[in-house]
Amino acid sequence: MDITVGRSFQILAFYGSSFHGKSICKTSVALKGTNWTARTGHSLRPCTTVVQAQQRPTWLPGLDPPPYLDGTLAGDFGFDPLGLGEDPESLRWYVQAELVHARFAMAGVAGILLTDLLRVTGIRDLPVWYEAGATKFNIASTRTLLIIQLLLMGFVETKRYMDFLNPGSQAKTGSFFGLEAALEGLEPGYPGGPILNPLGIAKDIKNAKDWKLKEIKNGRLAMVAMLGIFVQASVTHVGPIDNLIEHLSNPWHKTILQTIATSSS
Repeated sequence: MDITVGRSFQILAFYGSSFHGKSICKTSVALKGTNWTARTGHSLRPCTTVVQAQQRPTWLPGLDPPPYLDGTLAGDFGFDPLGLGEDPESLRWYVQAELVHARFAMAGVAGILLTDLLRVTGIRDLPVWYEAGATKFNIASTRTLLIIQLLLMGFVETKRYMDFLNPGSQAKTGSFFGLEAALEGLEPGYPGGPILNPLGIAKDIKNAKDWKLKEIKNGRLAMVAMLGIFVQASVTHVGPIDNLIEHLSNPWHKTILQTIATSSS
């Protein structure tokens, strides 16, 4: 008989004389609200209760996750030390915010590493990433580019927010210049169609838990990497590829500890 207790334990009550050839009948089992009766000529024998933990991965082993983080969200390891997700609506918003920041971080890290590699190898004459914003382009002035970016990003973010408030509303006919079918969303935060999902990955988004988990894990790693790139640029005033080359030239003496010690002295 299996009886689930709480969220993380399973009680297995065994009645009989042996378990794997060894007697385990030593203590009695009392279940609240349950009456056990024996048939004529038979009796219930007191038996040991075997408690089997149902392990769930958490960010800190042995930590009991909060009840509102029940493991259904992609990448849910019970991490919310500030209790920001206690309110269901707030949790819903934070999930989307993390997803968007993760995607921006992945694109940012890839862009920084690629352009820095092209710059260091001399393939292209490019500025270091933290000076790229000051670069003048011949196609338009900085003010013009800024306005265009604000308009385009503002439009896209507004559409995303409207779909967050009313899922599926932005896929209705006439909501996006007749391109609704090409941008058909799978669910909030996961746009589909041939434009944003050209490879057709995870078309059945409801059963794409593994894909969601891989994306959010890589996104979280990219956000940490982005923070590291920011700190590196502030301390060393060079790009990440230059930092890597310097470290590989003398791995035992060119480390983060020596770099911080040198910069603070």
